[in-house]
Amino acid sequence: MRDDPPILLWLRRDFRLSDHPMLAAASASGRPVLALFILDPLAEAYGAAPKWRLEQALAAFAPALEACGVPLVLRRGPALSVLREVLAESGAGAVWWSRDLDPAAIARDTEVKAALRAEGLEVRSFDGQLLFAPWAVKTGQGGPYRVYTPYWKAVRGLPVAAPLPPVTALRPGPVLRGESLAALGLGFAMRRGGAVVAKYARVGEAAARARLAAFLREGIETYQARRDFLAENATSELSENLAWGEISPRVIWHAGARALEEGRAGAETFLKELVWREFAWHLMFHYPTLATANWRPDWDSFPWAGDSAAAERWRRGQTGEPVVDAAMREMYVTGRMHNRARMIVASYLTKHLLTDWRIGLKWFEDCLIDHDPAANAMGWQWVAGCGPDAAPYFRIFNPASQAEKFDPAGAYRRRWLAEGNRHAPQTAHDFFAAVPKSWGLVPGAALPPPLIDLGVGRDRALAAYAARPKPEPTAGAPVRPRHD
Repeated sequence: MRDDPPILLWLRRDFRLSDHPMLAAASASGRPVLALFILDPLAEAYGAAPKWRLEQALAAFAPALEACGVPLVLRRGPALSVLREVLAESGAGAVWWSRDLDPAAIARDTEVKAALRAEGLEVRSFDGQLLFAPWAVKTGQGGPYRVYTPYWKAVRGLPVAAPLPPVTALRPGPVLRGESLAALGLGFAMRRGGAVVAKYARVGEAAARARLAAFLREGIETYQARRDFLAENATSELSENLAWGEISPRVIWHAGARALEEGRAGAETFLKELVWREFAWHLMFHYPTLATANWRPDWDSFPWAGDSAAAERWRRGQTGEPVVDAAMREMYVTGRMHNRARMIVASYLTKHLLTDWRIGLKWFEDCLIDHDPAANAMGWQWVAGCGPDAAPYFRIFNPASQAEKFDPAGAYRRRWLAEGNRHAPQTAHDFFAAVPKSWGLVPGAALPPPLIDLGVGRDRALAAYAARPKPEPTAGAPVRPRHD
């Protein structure tokens, strides 16, 4: 064993020590280990906020990994080229990674695996991103699920392995050169917004564990009843940490399952939300165009508007609809947005403004520190009405009535809107500190008039739906990708 060549661990979005199958296997092997992060074209293409949050994740994880005996080496370049360079420098005989099931990542990893195996190297990929492998959960006919409720019923009784203990020691391999985190420039696109968002981010494995513990202690009892109320801290907020692998879904599942066994209110609803994320990845794996094409082809002819001045006002939180603008500012300031608010702003863009859902998806992709490609794509298509398990296309959220129902005292709107608010809190002023100066926004100005009367927007959307050809709504046949 002492003479075995080193294992090169390629880390991507799995920045934790606990319940990490790849790290656990590397530790158990007794072989020397090298750890590598590559800023490759896929990571370079992340939006500004995700890339900034990646930088924070790396900064938090590197010292924890080094405490186990192995430094994290940072390199930049095409993945296969960088891996070959590091393999030649180190004499490593194996490359391991945790699976990333984004379609572009699957394509990259398939190419890398084939090339390195052809060169005689050991290549292994490990689970860790999900509870249930998308290819392992099948309908009675052997195909993928396309509706959430049957999917939930299929997986809720499946065994979920207990989380693995944290890795505490790894045998180091040879010392390698790498770039500094600052030199990678991951936070550059955020500019002055990074300092603002940093106040709201909770980075790293310890923060994720603390979040889960706080939710189980203080929030799970009221989760089902209060999670839709915009101003309340009634959710776990773990999406940020899940997105970067700072906590595993198995840790969360078993914590929620224990709460359910104890009869705690909200536990089953919490588990269902975790499985909603699983369902999104199930769909994206089987339908890789989920983020780029209407899932229901009969929507391809729908006359959604392209990018426009109205869409830009939506992006800037300047629609004149207070709850919409508050939500857009929450995202710009914190890098996250309340789930109920996400539905409100998505409905407003795609229905009141009849704007293509992909425009909204791209803005979320740029602004969310908890960006999850599958959940983002499914969420936008769900609200727009063209996606899997979609809300009825004729369901149009009224922002005013949604605010009245889920922000009855106006606390959420006051938290994020400085205009007309003499005692606006720091949260509202942080928006003006974060946005580009070129936007020309100042807190003393009044909110602009509404982009469109809500009744007019609703009637226009319903008329467009009525005019839409209505063939039998079917999704395209699933693609059966590899899962390297």
